[in-house]
Amino acid sequence: MSQSSSPGLPQRMARNVPTELLRSFVAIVEAGSMAQATETIFLTQSALSLQMKRLEDVLQQKLFRRDGRRLLLSAAGEELVAYARQLLALNDRIVQSLGQDQDHDPITVGMVQDFADTILPDVLGRFRLEHPRARLIVRVGGSAELLEMFDRARLDLVLCLGQHGDRPDATWKTVGADRMVWLGDPANTERSELPLVLLEPPCRFRDAALRVLAQERRDYRIVLETPNLPAMRAGVRGGLGVSCRTRRFAMAEGLPIIAQDALPEVPEIETILVRRNGLPDIAQDLGDLLAQAAEGH
Repeated sequence: MSQSSSPGLPQRMARNVPTELLRSFVAIVEAGSMAQATETIFLTQSALSLQMKRLEDVLQQKLFRRDGRRLLLSAAGEELVAYARQLLALNDRIVQSLGQDQDHDPITVGMVQDFADTILPDVLGRFRLEHPRARLIVRVGGSAELLEMFDRARLDLVLCLGQHGDRPDATWKTVGADRMVWLGDPANTERSELPLVLLEPPCRFRDAALRVLAQERRDYRIVLETPNLPAMRAGVRGGLGVSCRTRRFAMAEGLPIIAQDALPEVPEIETILVRRNGLPDIAQDLGDLLAQAAEGH
């Protein structure tokens, strides 16, 4: 029997590297800084700094070095990156293969108000029947805002309006279309200057409304401008002016739709579903339900 296996000799205690520290380390490397990494792993910069100190203590190595204000990897840090990615990939495969009974990470989905007020309740009800233990995070906002969150890896799925171009590591599909309509008090259309209640740019509805009015040489005046859809809705409901939105939104909010011949015709707008590549099946199921609901309206 070799000396290393003799029961009378002390054994060197194995040191384990916590995967959560490695995950944070890789996030910092991929983001380029601790400040940017906080947006992808939802930890404060001070918490990340403490985690990296713990990781250096475990490995007895300095992983970063300062170059002025920049934080760069040391030689040991450069070597660790590849090992960390391999270990995390193996960890994730183990969890995916053997951890089916465990709770999944929350699915993050974003959608514009038009869908939150109409198709979302039915989609959530159907999804709960198929995945009763699933956890969801739902964000409601403008298309540009939601896609910015998607680009920062804060959302897995986005149901938005209008085409916004390809995005890396993602696929998008047109899943429906809706007619834009003018909405508000029809009496406002009789004014010499059409009073408008609009969202601040960027906004596809704002652009469409101003474009068709300019083409028809119709005088207008913006009487209310806001970044918030509830404030816009209040301005329309209060008779302050007219606005432009989807027919679906107008019907869900009980807002009066102005007759087509009263104002210049506004175009259709496409409904787009954006999915991050490599989503788990449970998130893909939610995406399918959103697409089916949007197609049916």
